[in-house]
Amino acid sequence: MVGKGLRLVAVAVVALFGVGACALESQPDQAGGDPQSVSAGQGATGASASPDPAASPTVEPTPATSPTVKPTPTTTTKAPKPKKPPKPGCPQGDSQREVEVALAELGTFGKVTVDGKQSDADCAAIKKFQQRFGISPAAGRAGPTTADVAQRLAATDTSKCKTGSGTTFCVDLTHQTTWAMRGGKVVLGPTITRTGMPGFATPTGAYSVQNKALKEWSNPYEVWLPYWQRFNGGIGFHQTTTYIHTKSIGSHGCVNLLPSDARAFYNLGKVGNRVYVFGRRPGT
Repeated sequence: MVGKGLRLVAVAVVALFGVGACALESQPDQAGGDPQSVSAGQGATGASASPDPAASPTVEPTPATSPTVKPTPTTTTKAPKPKKPPKPGCPQGDSQREVEVALAELGTFGKVTVDGKQSDADCAAIKKFQQRFGISPAAGRAGPTTADVAQRLAATDTSKCKTGSGTTFCVDLTHQTTWAMRGGKVVLGPTITRTGMPGFATPTGAYSVQNKALKEWSNPYEVWLPYWQRFNGGIGFHQTTTYIHTKSIGSHGCVNLLPSDARAFYNLGKVGNRVYVFGRRPGT
C-alpha cells in the first residue's frame, strides 16, 4: 500500500508541474545527447532557432563589383562678356522734317540734319526742345505738338515789337509767343504763351505793369495765379494752371506762361515796365 501510495504522489507531482510549462520544457536530443532548452516563442518565428546540422552551409553573397568609371574631365569655358545694351533711340514722328527745319532755324538746341529721318543727334535736339517748352512726353518723337511749338517760335519776328525805354514785355498773339527786350535786344525768350480764348480775347495795345504779386487770388474764377503781373485791368502775366499746349482752351484774357518762364518774367519785370501786345490769336 505504501509503495502504491508513493507512485500516486509522484504521478500527481509530475502532472501538476507539467501544466503551462511548455516554454521551459527540456526535451531529450534524438541522438541521446544532453537535453536542449527551448525558450518561449521560438516556434512562432524561428528567429532564434538552432541551425540544422543537415542544412546547407550559409554562403555569404559576394558583393557585386561596380565597374570603375573614370571621371570625364570638365572643360572650363570663360563666360562671354556681357554686351552693353544699345542706347535707346527716339521713335520717328509724323512731323520729323517739319521739326528738323524749325530747330535748324532756331539753332539753339543742337545740330539736326534736315532729311526727314531720325538720328541720334536729332533725337537729342528734339528731347532738349521738348523739355525746355514743357512738351509731354519729352521722348524725342517729332509729333504735331512739337512741330506746332517749334514752327511758332521759328516764325516769331522780334523786330515787330515796339519797344520803349527800359524793359518791354512783348506779346505776339498770332504766334502765341512772348519775350522781353531792352535797348532793342532780346533779353528773355522768345517762349510760348497761351492768351485769351474766344469771347475773352486778349486786347492789343501798349500798356505797363501796374502791380506784382508772387500769388494773386482770382475772385471771379477762384484760383491762385502764381507770379502775377497785372498790366490791363484784370489782365496780366501769370503761370498757367493747366497744360499750356491744350489749344482748345485758353485764358480769360491773361497771358499764360510756363512755370519757369513766369518766374523769369516776374524776376525781370518791375512796376512801370512797358507791355506791348500785337497780332491776333487764331480763332478769336
